[in-house]
Amino acid sequence: DRLPASVRDIDVGKTPGHHPVTQSRINEILVEEAQRGLGVVRLKGGDPFVLGRGGEEREACEAHGIPVEVVPGVTSAVSVPAAAGIPVTHRGVARGFTVVTGHEDIPQLPTGGDHTLVLLMGVTQLARSTELLVAHGRSADCPVAVVERGFAADQRTTVGTVATIADLARSRGVRAPAVVVVGDVVKLSPDWPAQSKERAVTVTSGG
Repeated sequence: DRLPASVRDIDVGKTPGHHPVTQSRINEILVEEAQRGLGVVRLKGGDPFVLGRGGEEREACEAHGIPVEVVPGVTSAVSVPAAAGIPVTHRGVARGFTVVTGHEDIPQLPTGGDHTLVLLMGVTQLARSTELLVAHGRSADCPVAVVERGFAADQRTTVGTVATIADLARSRGVRAPAVVVVGDVVKLSPDWPAQSKERAVTVTSGG
């Protein structure tokens, strides 16, 4: 309702398990509208090149000779944990992080709590993901946070461990959109129990 009447809004949004417009069709729409001589804005949340299919859409346009300008954003993989007080890296706690969208890649990921794992679109398969994490070497006691509706007035964080987070999320009615953070950095969250947080701070103080 903030757009001028001359602007046509084409909704191609996706929700978990519901993709009414396929990615190939989205690519076609971008090309078709640009070839009509229109200015086309592909609006995305987060950063278009971080698990956002932005690279594919750019390639589709450029294959038809359509110039593309990319405006970078801030990925929810970093910004949403930050909004909940969770850094994805922290001196003495975690030196790196990996971002994935599902459980298929878990067997290839680092398993230590000092390497942060961020799962985007991971709520639906959370139980399966935690099973795979344990099966492939991640400690069942490794801290986990699920941050729902990042930056919204009703943002909510649920904290637990790899062993408990799926049941906690189920009992609290956790729903997408949400970002899942796995690793020792979760102990730095304001929502982590105070006694455990003190131990986490002790770990970082010698760095």
